[in-house]
Formats: sequence, structure tokens, C-alpha cells
Amino acid sequence: MRHLVQLWVLVSHTVWRGVAPSPTDEGALRGAHGDHGEPGHKEHHKDSYGTFASEFLESRHLSDDGYPFPTAPPVDPFARIKVHDCGVTKGCIRYGKPGCDAETCDYFLSYRRIGTDVEYEMSADTDGWVAVGFSSDKKMGGDDVMGCVHDDNGRVRIHHFYNVGQWAKEIKRNPARDEEGVFESNRVTCRFKRPLYVPREETLVDLHLSWYYLFAWGPAIQGSITRHDIDAPPVSDRMVSIYKYEDLFMPSTAYQTFNSPFCLLLIVALTFYLLMGTP
Repeated sequence: MRHLVQLWVLVSHTVWRGVAPSPTDEGALRGAHGDHGEPGHKEHHKDSYGTFASEFLESRHLSDDGYPFPTAPPVDPFARIKVHDCGVTKGCIRYGKPGCDAETCDYFLSYRRIGTDVEYEMSADTDGWVAVGFSSDKKMGGDDVMGCVHDDNGRVRIHHFYNVGQWAKEIKRNPARDEEGVFESNRVTCRFKRPLYVPREETLVDLHLSWYYLFAWGPAIQGSITRHDIDAPPVSDRMVSIYKYEDLFMPSTAYQTFNSPFCLLLIVALTFYLLMGTP
């Protein structure tokens, strides 16, 4: 019982006393009010707070990175691309099997205006990189290109390139912001924003103008892109305007055969021949 009373007295004394000022603080108080003057409550509070803050910021209160606890919150997981918004609140271009979406198309791209920016989402069936180029003539060469590259550390980073002939040269000036990227299920997927208007420069185009979109993807080696997977990467049939939200589909090579008028006519002729029989 005696020990409990002593403990209660000690705790009470500690709570009411607060954090004791250092000898330097006591000297400052005496200098301001005299040895027998009433201590200033405002100055005492300020000095006590400073002492508390310095103690709190000691190494035992810091994270491994040197920041006071709590540390920064974890990064939110990548939000999956929504395809039901295609043609309504954003434009989409799909390349692959009919009816494919952002997770099953060979290549997928979406775009939408957000204030003075354009947000792009890209995804491709590859473990390396996926890119979109803005061209004035449907041909590779002299094109502004944005690419998402999967590196050896498992991260997906957004890069800016400029097509010099058939070669993509990386440009240090990168207009991308609010970058996100993920590699999963053997797909590279990313999301980023880019200013709608940019100062006139050879390697950057104004997105408020219409451009042919070049689509490409392929392997990467140590975070550097290599040649695209197909010899003739797909190109949008017409110029794309970010002011017009469409949901466009482009069949991949495996599905283009049965969509051409000549092949459809050939199928009809063969069917008629089999039904009528030979003369």
C-alpha cells in the first residue's frame, strides 16, 4: 500500500510539473522577471513545447527514413481501366480480338480531357513496353511518342521518345505527370496526364490538334525498349481528336482476313458453289 501511494504521488507530481525547463530556460525566465518575480506562463509554455519537440524528434522517434512517425501512407493500388466509359466520358481504341477489353486486347488506349490536361491509359500484352505516337502522316518518323516501360525492378515508368526514322530516341524533357503503372498477368498497363497545350517544340505536339495515333509494344531489356513485336504496328484509320470520344475497334491480323470485302465475297462464292454442286 505504501508503495502505491508513493507511485501515485510521483505520477501526480510529474503530470502537474510538465517538462522541466533546462538551466538555460530558467536563466531566461529569471532575466525576464527577476529572481523573485512571478514566472511568465506564456514563455514557460513556449520553452516547454520546444523542449518536448526536440525530445520527440530524437532518433528513437524517427522512422528509418528520418521522418517523424507516422510514416507516409502506402500508395493506392492501380485502379483498373474501365471500358464501360468508352465512347461516353472518354475515347477508346482497341486492337485485337472482337469484343476485347483493356485486359484482353493485344493493345488498348483510352484518352479524356481533365482541365488543361489529357489523361491517357494504355495496356498491351507484353512484358516490356507499350507506347502511343502522335503522327501527321501515318508513318513512323518525326513523331512525338509516350511510352510505358517495365524495368527489371518490376516498376512501370513513363518515358518520352521522339521517332528518328525507325528508331525511338528518348527525350529528357518528359511532359508526363501523375504517373501510374503496373505489370501483372503478363501485361504492361499505365496511366498518366499530359498538358493539352505545350510550347512549340519539335519533339512535342499540341494535343488539342488532331493526329494519327501510332500503336506499338514490345520487349524491353534492363528498362530499355527494343524493336516492337510486329513489323507493321497498327495506325488509326483517321486522325484522332481528343474532343471527340469514340470507341474504335481495330481487328488484329488474325481477325482481319474475314473482315475484308474480298474474303467475304470469296466465302459467299464458295458457299454458293457447294450448295449448287458442280455442273
